[in-house]
Amino acid sequence: MQQGAGAQEVSDAVGGGGWRLLLGTLRTLVPVGSAARAVEVLAAAAAVCGDEADRRLHADVRPGAVLLALVPPAGAGVGTAEVELARRISAVLHGAGAAGEPRSVQLLEIGVDALDAAAVRPFWKAVLGYADAPGADGPSDPLVDPAGRGPAVWFQRMELPRPQRNRLHLDVTVPHDEAQRRVGAALAAGGRLVSAARAPAWWVLADPEGNEVCVSTWQGRDG
Repeated sequence: MQQGAGAQEVSDAVGGGGWRLLLGTLRTLVPVGSAARAVEVLAAAAAVCGDEADRRLHADVRPGAVLLALVPPAGAGVGTAEVELARRISAVLHGAGAAGEPRSVQLLEIGVDALDAAAVRPFWKAVLGYADAPGADGPSDPLVDPAGRGPAVWFQRMELPRPQRNRLHLDVTVPHDEAQRRVGAALAAGGRLVSAARAPAWWVLADPEGNEVCVSTWQGRDG
């Protein structure tokens, strides 16, 4: 496996260890019983990463769980280095009586439909206090929370005005093996399937009043 390996190859390589591929990162959620235990889990993961921890390891530490994310260098895809780190972290955590849960991670993005993304993007950047994603400052490129807390915001170009529907929609990126269950649950809760033309990359759903959300996975995006 090489850096920037195919998504299916990466997913197969880490799936058994509780990690999932989401938006170009590997993520796992490790349940813990206390804040002290959460800190121990993070310290163990950082020790595995060594000098790469500051660049490759992102974490959200809470009293009940630790979310770990392995991030490739800017402009690179997930590959050998991240897969190997994920395996080593899993082995250390398993040995210490902790393990990641495979189906408890997701990422939320907000999509803004715009006739002129270059004109509206600076407003959203300013009002949210967001920044350009690393290496991405074009009109359609995402804005990100510098603190790593809020969802990314990206911009989708429209050809014509669309006053008949909302122009903000949510993108919920879930593990590939959870998407069908999530879509089914949303439909059972009163939602409507707008389009599955690009599934399994994404399904477009709408609530009873027509507000849209995309349930997304990494599948169907290679090539």
